[in-house]
Amino acid sequence: PDGKHILSSSYDWSVRVWSLETGQQIRRLGGHTSVVSSVCVTPDGKHIVSGSYDESVRVWSLETGQQIRQLNGHTDWVRNVCMTPDGQHILSSSSDASVRVWSLDTGQQIRQL
Repeated sequence: PDGKHILSSSYDWSVRVWSLETGQQIRRLGGHTSVVSSVCVTPDGKHIVSGSYDESVRVWSLETGQQIRQLNGHTDWVRNVCMTPDGQHILSSSSDASVRVWSLDTGQQIRQL
């Protein structure tokens, strides 16, 4: 949202933050224990959300790179993550044939579809 950063997910189990202006890597976020399949940023630009083959969704601070929370519940690879437009909920889809809705603020699962 700030037009200054690019995010990437990787087969090396990391999320990377890049400078759009210079193309240089700003930071590497490590914590997942398998391939990171999807990444997005919250509408306010404060948090990064990532999903992984390790069956977890993780929330990170864009400013510091620190992991804020880990969301567990999927029983197979997390394929995609995205945010609701109001920035209050994380959506994750998985190879376990579910879509889950999570609260960004608490990390609690709100619903499973």
